Amino acid sequence: MNLESPKVNVEKSADYLFDSLTDVKNFEKLMPDSIAKFEVLDDNAFIFGLKGMPEIKLKMKDKTAPNKVVLGAASDKLPFTLTANINSLTPNTSEVQLLFEGEFNSMMAMMVKGPISKFIETLAGNMSKL
Repeated sequence: MNLESPKVNVEKSADYLFDSLTDVKNFEKLMPDSIAKFEVLDDNAFIFGLKGMPEIKLKMKDKTAPNKVVLGAASDKLPFTLTANINSLTPNTSEVQLLFEGEFNSMMAMMVKGPISKFIETLAGNMSKL
């Protein structure tokens, strides 16, 4: 299952966004209002929970300065990645798009598609809070 957030323009440089997204504690600023738990586990991992959803542990999988940050599920039960693609528009403006890729059976995909789509749209929409 592949989902894409809308592309959002952020009044920050690509380098600034990259540095912010590679510091996992900054993801708390991007979370939706329905966040029930956010805990940094180490420099490369955090766990979060939204109301009514199971907790999810994410860890840094890959980073390519200043254009790409890839987080992935720490558990193999629900394998997925969340990729932030950063595109510099001007020295102080960037475009960010989040891509979600997960391997789910069709039943699970139907159940999680709506909530995950809304979640990545919220994350992208909150990029200006960094």
